[in-house]
Amino acid sequence: MSSSYYITNARVVNEGRTQWHQVLVRNGKIEKIFKQDKLKLHYIQDNNIQRIDAKGMYLIPGVIDDQVHFREPGLTHKGDIQSESKAAVAGGVTSFLEMPNTNPQTTTIKLLEEKYQLAAEKSYANYGFYLGATNDNLEELKKFDRKKYPGIKVFLGASTGNMLVNKPEILEEIFALRFLIAIHSEDEDIIQKNIASFRAQYGEDVPMSCHPLIRSEEACVVSTQRAIELAKKLHTRLHVLHLSTAKELQMLYKKIPSQKRKITSEVCVQHLLFNDNDYESLGSKIKWNPAIKTEEDRKVLMDAVHDLAIDMIASDHAPHTWEEKNQSYFKSPSGGPMVQHTLISMFNRAAERKMSVPDLVQLMCHNPAICFNIEKRGFINVGYHADLVLIDPEAETTITKESILSKCGWSPLEGKTFKGRIEKTFVNGEIVFDGNKVSEQRHAQRLTFK
Repeated sequence: MSSSYYITNARVVNEGRTQWHQVLVRNGKIEKIFKQDKLKLHYIQDNNIQRIDAKGMYLIPGVIDDQVHFREPGLTHKGDIQSESKAAVAGGVTSFLEMPNTNPQTTTIKLLEEKYQLAAEKSYANYGFYLGATNDNLEELKKFDRKKYPGIKVFLGASTGNMLVNKPEILEEIFALRFLIAIHSEDEDIIQKNIASFRAQYGEDVPMSCHPLIRSEEACVVSTQRAIELAKKLHTRLHVLHLSTAKELQMLYKKIPSQKRKITSEVCVQHLLFNDNDYESLGSKIKWNPAIKTEEDRKVLMDAVHDLAIDMIASDHAPHTWEEKNQSYFKSPSGGPMVQHTLISMFNRAAERKMSVPDLVQLMCHNPAICFNIEKRGFINVGYHADLVLIDPEAETTITKESILSKCGWSPLEGKTFKGRIEKTFVNGEIVFDGNKVSEQRHAQRLTFK
């Protein structure tokens, strides 16, 4: 039997406004929204409805993270759907879209559906999975169903799991499919030339600080420019993942709402929090692909977030064990855990009055739902699934090793304190995180698309 909640005294953030409202949650959905001055006593007096006094906390839609790597199947020593979705809901992420570079790689509809079955058994957050493209699975991509899956993932540069698609004629056919194409955008030829150059200079002892010079601005810009040109030629619905350079942003930004953009973009929180000076102290902990680049790039990307020039903020959550990460440059894999702390690290910007809470909600909740046509999620509207997050703006969150729920057990943010605290996370109308621990009961659902 589903729970019912009557949330009062909440600062409800939705569609650009913050209003004092009460929200009735029943049967997994948002049933009613009342103005705070019109208290409905019969709901408070109903013993079947639990009253939650929000005490002036923010109530926002659950975050939708459009880029995570939960490592299942085949790489579960790093993380799995159960452990990483627990970290997600503890961080206010109620829905995720997961990438295909697992083992086996998710490059057929059969393997895709097997992953959905795993999530149905294990996930604490709502789930969707990309179908992966390769140089030789075009016929499988043609079976894609836009109402069942979020999109097709194309790696234009080799990364963890190496699913590089580098044949121009194949790329053109993939872009012509008329489905949403999400790209990892780096030029592999440029990267390989840079690797050869730095290897000649340093041998195997390349400093970690060379990462943004190897996976360079040029590699990103050349690849993204080529993808934009191809998308415009073939009228492709293109989504550019994890922007890392100011120059790419200049190519992409159009002063129109996200729902009208044919080409959309995402920035990951690590590219907003760190710059290339941080390699000296953090080393491989911030080795991501694309690389974290200059302070100027970070500043321009953060300014674009404040101006809503980027469509969404994501985590690119990609855990590795510390034993794997704590190796020399060429042996240390790229990626790290971020899904638990993406929302709270960005809420800190709002707490410092450097951006508004409604804009944060636009980028992390509304726009992912809009861009991926996700049904009945991402907003606090009557009839929508009750994926909700209560945030206490007066409390603080300090990230400690003990608080990290990702199976890998480390974070580049360890020791940092952010303003704000995730007080409760609801998934489909049920409390799955109470501010201290994740419930053992799972209420996640498969995401559907319009």
